[in-house]
Amino acid sequence: MLDFFTIFSKGGLVLWCFQGVNGSFTGPVNALIRSVILQERSGSNLFTHDALSLKYKLDNEFELVFVVGFQKILTLTYVDKFIDDVQLRFRDRYKNQLEQKGAMKLLNGSFEFQDDFQQLLREAEQSTKACAPAPMKTFKQSQKSQKTVKSMIETRGGEKGKEKESNKKCKNAKKEAEGDGDSTRGGTQSGLPKKSSPRPQENGNEGLTPEEIKRNQQEFFRRMGGGGAKKPSKSPKPEKLQRVKGNREWVMGGTNTKELDYSNKDINGSQDTLPATKDNTEDLKQLGQMKGDLRSVDYESSEEEEDKEVVVSAAANPSKSSSKSFRGVFGMLKGLVGSKSLSQEDMEPVLDKLRDHLIAKNVAADIATKLCESVAKKLEGKVMGTFTTVTSTVKQALQDSLVQILQPKRRVDILRDVMEARAQHRPFVVTFCGVNGVGKSTNLAKISFWLIENGFSVLIAACDTFRAGAVEQLRTHQRRLNSMHPPEKNGGRPRVQLYEKGYGKDAAGIAMEAIAYARSHSFDVVLVDTAGRMQDNAPLMVALAKLIAVNMPDLVLFVGEALVGNEAVDQLVKFNQALADHSMSDTPRIIDGIVLTKFDTIDDKVGAAISMTYITGQPIVFVGTGQTYSDLRSLNARAVVSALMKA
Repeated sequence: MLDFFTIFSKGGLVLWCFQGVNGSFTGPVNALIRSVILQERSGSNLFTHDALSLKYKLDNEFELVFVVGFQKILTLTYVDKFIDDVQLRFRDRYKNQLEQKGAMKLLNGSFEFQDDFQQLLREAEQSTKACAPAPMKTFKQSQKSQKTVKSMIETRGGEKGKEKESNKKCKNAKKEAEGDGDSTRGGTQSGLPKKSSPRPQENGNEGLTPEEIKRNQQEFFRRMGGGGAKKPSKSPKPEKLQRVKGNREWVMGGTNTKELDYSNKDINGSQDTLPATKDNTEDLKQLGQMKGDLRSVDYESSEEEEDKEVVVSAAANPSKSSSKSFRGVFGMLKGLVGSKSLSQEDMEPVLDKLRDHLIAKNVAADIATKLCESVAKKLEGKVMGTFTTVTSTVKQALQDSLVQILQPKRRVDILRDVMEARAQHRPFVVTFCGVNGVGKSTNLAKISFWLIENGFSVLIAACDTFRAGAVEQLRTHQRRLNSMHPPEKNGGRPRVQLYEKGYGKDAAGIAMEAIAYARSHSFDVVLVDTAGRMQDNAPLMVALAKLIAVNMPDLVLFVGEALVGNEAVDQLVKFNQALADHSMSDTPRIIDGIVLTKFDTIDDKVGAAISMTYITGQPIVFVGTGQTYSDLRSLNARAVVSALMKA
């Protein structure tokens, strides 16, 4: 039984609908539009929303969408064929109405399709009843009942048993024949009986002198005792001289252990800063570069480079350029599509090349396949212009899909959110999570610098209580940032402070205390640094879910490398799943955004951005592009897609 069936245009105009049960189907259809159609995820035609299963079909020629909804617990085998039949019947009626009445009259009037729909539905239901599974046979009707005990005994051994018996008979016959031959060969020609041979001695020493027997015994005992012939010993190896590693002397480290002990010199809310030396002169040059919104990542256009290469090659080989251009004209004419609807066979060679190109640019293999399937469904049946090639059409559709995926689905303005939280007299809390070694602490310091440049005070919560040196790393960043923005210029109060309780403590408790400390001391932002953990480590994932569920941060950022490929899918899926499974709320907090690090090391292999955004549906908020505090950017979707599509 169907709950609803609706037909609407891609512009959002509902042309016809059927409702089988009471209730509104607006919510499931809107969820389908937001989560699948607008986000270019139409590779699969099945979408699940609460207790409903929705199947849809796109008609790209008339820009129509057909959606059918039914209960998830039902198994309706006729739905796929039914929605195809409805599409064919409706598009014919729709085309005739457009030709007869025109678009405006058709929109003002009502579209009659109820009788045709009910007829197709009855035919589909009757076809499933006609194709019902055959009833089970009784024992008397089965072939097993025709077998007798005798037949089963005879065939139990099978052909192999018969072969073994025949082989045994052949072997016995051969032995008997050999025995007969020996007896005939042992006799004399005169027919006299064969003389009996003397019995051999039991110890086997016949024909040996006592000296030889004694020598053999000594040789036997020598072998049994393990004392073989001694081999000439090799020359002794020279003894290796043991190298003793000396203590390294650091230039700025000092030699006294008391000078190197910083455990009691820095406490929460410390105002220690680094003195002005040659080492932090480079940091001071970065001041004033990060005010306002972040600059976006930019790339050079690939079309300009391709044009330059064409000009250079033509100038270098003028004789070959004329022949190539002659061939290129026929190649272009061969790929033109003149007022013809695209089919799957036309697009398949182009999509295969684009899929391999995406995988080579670090896009996960599964996601590259889904993107190409989505583009194929988006273009199938679409009528192309006269002077349009299949390759350019498919490539342009894929570029539009990638830009749509990378563009944020919601507003991402952290500076505005921090100002709203300040107006409510509370700190804005950001939690960073991710696997080991991706740069969580480093990019946390970059974000701290950006917030300080925009006039906000920051409290860093050191909740990585596992990794050795994690607290000291954050303390070093705190001192460098405070040396760039001295407390004397800010009313005697440092812009960045560190809240830490040492190692081996509960991270969720430290984060809660840090948020309370920030609220009482009027901090604008709290940045929570967590320990790196692999996505398969269940205890650590439970601890992270507890930290987020207890403290309810305003923003949960996943920090991931731009170097990863297929691993990005596994990391994000399992992080989101762990946060949802171990949450104590009905509406669990999952990842809200992504920080993409080490973006300056990958050239144009930017596929990890596509993989992470496609899996989570969340935007890339920050991009790390270097090793200094000012190397922080925002994502430019079109620039990333142009780099991704560059050959």
